[in-house]
Amino acid sequence: MSNILVTGATGNIGFEVVRELSKLDSGHHIFAAVRAINKAKNKFNDFTNLDYRRFDFEDSSTFDAALDQIDIVFLLRPPHISDIECYFKPLISKIKEKGIKQVVFLSVQGAEKSKVIPHNKIERLIQEFGLDYIFIRPSYFMQNLTTTLLKDIRTKREIILPAGHAKFNWIDLKNIGEVATIFLDKFENFKNQAIEITGLENENFEYVTKLINSLINRPISYRNVNPFKFYQIKKREGMVGGMIIVMILLHFLPRFQKAPQISNCYERLTGKKPTDLKSFIQRERAFFEL
Repeated sequence: MSNILVTGATGNIGFEVVRELSKLDSGHHIFAAVRAINKAKNKFNDFTNLDYRRFDFEDSSTFDAALDQIDIVFLLRPPHISDIECYFKPLISKIKEKGIKQVVFLSVQGAEKSKVIPHNKIERLIQEFGLDYIFIRPSYFMQNLTTTLLKDIRTKREIILPAGHAKFNWIDLKNIGEVATIFLDKFENFKNQAIEITGLENENFEYVTKLINSLINRPISYRNVNPFKFYQIKKREGMVGGMIIVMILLHFLPRFQKAPQISNCYERLTGKKPTDLKSFIQRERAFFEL
C-alpha cells in the first residue's frame, strides 16, 4: 500500500487519475493536491476514499505539508507555468528532501528531442535529483479542443494555430488516466522508463475541423497563422507570454518533424483500443455546439 499524491487533481488529467485510482481495490491511500480544499471536496463529492492536501505550484510554503508521509507523486505541469527553475526545481528538491523516491511525471511525446520545452527540463531535473521515475509521454491531447482551443471555437468559430499542415497524434485524457493509474499502482514494474502513449490516428487540424463539422450543426474553420501573428493575437487577448511560447513550440515545431510514432502501449497495458477522434467528438459535441 502506498500514499499517492496527485498534483493538479481538479484539472482534466488529474481528475481522471484520481477517478481511476479510486476504482482500484489496492489499499492505496489517495491524496488530492489542490489549492482550495473545500472547492475540491465539491468536485470529488462522489469519491469517499480520498483525502486532501493544500498545494500550490506557485507557493513553495505549501510543499512540505503536502508531501508529508507521501510515497509516490503524480506530477504534471500546469499549462501556464513555463519557468521551471523558479517553480519546479524547489518542488523536486523538496520531494527529494522528504525521502520520496518515486515520481510519475506527465511529460509529452518527443520531450527527449527538444531541450527548449518545459517538459524536457522537468524530466532532466527529476533525473538529476536521483529520483526513480516513470515519464509518461503522451501525444497531443484531444481535450485541447475542449480546453485551450475552446475560447476561439466558441467566440470566433475558429481554431487559430501556427500548425500549418502538421500531423498530430491524438489521445484521450481518459486513456492517459487509465495508464497513469497502472504506473502508480505497479511502479516497480515500470520504474526508470519513459513510455509513449498514443492514439491510433495521425491527423492535421484541417482534417479534425472537417470531422467536427460533419458531426455538429454550427461549423468551425481552421486558420493557420505564423508564430509572430499567433503571439500578437494571444497577447492582445491577455494570455501569459510563457504559455504563448509553449503553445507555439508545441504546434509550430511539428511542421518540421516527421509524423508522430504510433505506440501500442495503451493497448498492451489495458487490452483495449484507445479512443478514436470521431468517438471523442461525438462524446463531447456539446462543447462545439455552443
